[in-house]
Amino acid sequence: MGRRIGVLGGTFDPVHIGHLRGALEVAEQFALDELRLIPNSQPPHRGVPSSSAADRLAMVQCAVADVPPLTVDARELGRDLPSYTIDTLESLRAELSADDGLYLLLGWDAFCGLPGWHRWEELLDHCHILVLQRPDADMDAPEALRDLLAGRSVSDPQALQGSGGQIAFVWQTPLEVSATQIRQLLASGKSVRFLVPDAVLAYINAHGLYRAPN
Repeated sequence: MGRRIGVLGGTFDPVHIGHLRGALEVAEQFALDELRLIPNSQPPHRGVPSSSAADRLAMVQCAVADVPPLTVDARELGRDLPSYTIDTLESLRAELSADDGLYLLLGWDAFCGLPGWHRWEELLDHCHILVLQRPDADMDAPEALRDLLAGRSVSDPQALQGSGGQIAFVWQTPLEVSATQIRQLLASGKSVRFLVPDAVLAYINAHGLYRAPN
């Protein structure tokens, strides 16, 4: 049996308890040896992040320090080109053994947007996809994904087999937290205590991130 490696990408602008709690729940449910948080450099489907790559990386490092099996992978920040998930999966797979399982974590909205991703049809050649679902979420998938779900989804996430190729839905504790909300609170001078880890808040304060210009 090979290792089990999870992957959660995002701008993490800033990383918050929604990211971290969801990642930790999946890591425990699937007994992952490691779950890597991968900050995006230039996300193809989103605007330019509010904080620098160096600051976003540092905040994620602060957030997961001493929280195994969560780790940080900075490979996308070294690219000048947009952060395409397929490129990241290919580079990860090249470093792993053939029997190592790779698990890509996606929120429901991101999963529904897959048909707009670069080389999205090839993702399952390299990994399993875990779709993170809240109990109150709308489960209607876009038509472009229905054939994929019919052929690749499993009803029991624990039944995933092999190093990749399947899709499972994972129920998550609903946490109504967003990076946009956190940035807005900070810009208006309000507290974000308990929405981000204390170490992340200390970093934000020390570097004056997300504050409205004087």
